[in-house]
Order: sequence, then C-alpha cells, then structure tokens
Amino acid sequence: MSAVSIYPISGLPEIVNGAPLADLIADALARLGMSLEAADVVVITQKVVSKAEGRVVSLDGVHPSARATEIGQRIGFDPRHVEVILSESVRIVREASRVLITETRHGFICANSGVDRSNTGGKEMVVLLPEHPDESASRLRARLQAMSGVAVGVVISDSFGRPWREGQVNVAIGAAGVVAMRDYRGREDPDGYELQGTELAVVDELASAAELVMGKLDRVPVALVRGASLAGDGRVQTMLRDPATDLFR
Repeated sequence: MSAVSIYPISGLPEIVNGAPLADLIADALARLGMSLEAADVVVITQKVVSKAEGRVVSLDGVHPSARATEIGQRIGFDPRHVEVILSESVRIVREASRVLITETRHGFICANSGVDRSNTGGKEMVVLLPEHPDESASRLRARLQAMSGVAVGVVISDSFGRPWREGQVNVAIGAAGVVAMRDYRGREDPDGYELQGTELAVVDELASAAELVMGKLDRVPVALVRGASLAGDGRVQTMLRDPATDLFR
C-alpha cells in the first residue's frame, strides 16, 4: 500500500454564477506552488460547484404553496425554504423539528433536499445541489485535464447525516475519473474465507478524508488527494441502491 496525502487548496475567491471554477482551482494550485499529477483526485465541495452553476435561489422571490406553509408551520421552518426543498424532492421520507428528510430528484436521501442556507453569500439566499453532479464532475475534470495535461479524477462532496449515528460525514454526490466502488466479493481473506458482501464506497471515503483539511468554517472548498490509486470511470449515480433491494424503504 502506498501513502496517501491530502492537501488543502485555499485562496479561491467567492464563487459566483458563471465563475470558471476549474481555472480558479488551477490558479490556486499555482499560488501554492503545486501542480496536478497523474491520478490525483481533486475533491470539490458541492457549494462552490452549485454557485458556479447558478444553483442559488433568493428566498425573497419564493412564494410558498399551501402545502409548504402547512409543513413549515408544523415543523417550525421557514415556509419559503420548505417550498424550495419540495421543488427539489420527489418525496418526503420523514419530518422532524426544523428538518425534512427527503429523496431528491437525483435519488439521494438527505436533509432538506440538500438545500442549504449556510455560506451562501447572502442572508436570504439558499444553495441547491447541482442538477447533474456526475456531469458537473466530468466537465470540471475535462477542463483540469486540458490545462494540466494529465489525467486526474474529480469528486464533488457534500455533508450527509447517517441513520443510527450522530454527526455528519462528507460523501460523494458526483464523480469522474475515479473508481466509485471497490468490490471484494468472491475474494478470500488471509484465513481463506470468501468475502460475500464487501463492497467499499471508496469515492465516499475520498470525500470524507478530504473534509479533514477543508473544515466547515475555514473557507477551503477544494482538497487534493495524492497517492490513492483510484483512477477509473465510476459515477455516483451507479451507487444508489435499487429500491427492490433497499431493506429500509
């Protein structure tokens, strides 16, 4: 096993709609005296990807429906925010005080459809998830490769809660140029036992590890992972569990 190194990439400006995000990342790397190497993985927080893609909504212009108003009153949540959450979801999984667990149009199960009011650039603004995160990752990868001349991977990360455990972890919501899952089924452990159900979500592990150098309040939206040896063609959409095999649905 080779060593894995994770580097915070700081110094990016406030990201706005239309910002050339890949170019800004390359500029930040250059200022840090770094350059991309083959098989590097660039982990980028969802927030800056969404901002660059214009996935930002002003609550001042949102008119909540009767349903959003009813839900907002019931859970103690801004009905305008609820309206945006509903517009990004296909179903509500669970309600609780000031939170809705929903299934998004992407197929993610998460809090508030990923609609976030923190670090948005304005008090009455909310940021939505990218419409097609795997495609967003692919476009960013293509631009980074064009500028660097080397094949790299890109992971778009976001913070998700987890059933049965307190705390959040970063997971991948979009990926390009990396392996998504590492399948050990059918292989034998050192004792000769054949593994039956071991599939590791390595792209989620990349996202979670990268968060260690990002931090929620440190304004570091990008990390560079080197040495992971995970080049491939995985997509996060292929990781979503089939409802027919989902024991908790």
